[in-house]
Amino acid sequence: MVLADTGPLYALRDPDDASHGRAREDLENLRAQRFGVVVPYSTLTEGHALVLRKLGLAEARSFLRYLIRTAVFVTPTAEDYDRAAALILRYTDQDITLTDAVGVEIGDRLGVPVWTYDHHFDIMGARVWRS
Repeated sequence: MVLADTGPLYALRDPDDASHGRAREDLENLRAQRFGVVVPYSTLTEGHALVLRKLGLAEARSFLRYLIRTAVFVTPTAEDYDRAAALILRYTDQDITLTDAVGVEIGDRLGVPVWTYDHHFDIMGARVWRS
């Protein structure tokens, strides 16, 4: 299993995104390796809002349909949020989002790497999946 960050999920939907090709290749590699994709509900919410804002209603609905069919969802716990807030507060010079920090904490809790293109995950010490 890998835990998906918003970046690759969005890039899969937007052919104009700079990471679109990379995201498609990564998804093929994940499938070939029989990796499942775990999506925190906080990432689903962030991703849906991003797709809706940038690509419109039809793409946002398609984004939801696709993830509902293909992903396993996980609910962040109160402890995930507490640890994520503490993690963010350690990095006073970084613009780390709460969604990203929660992703790091869930990845750690589940013992799975994070599929991301965001350098903040490396800064936070997450185990990052790279194809």
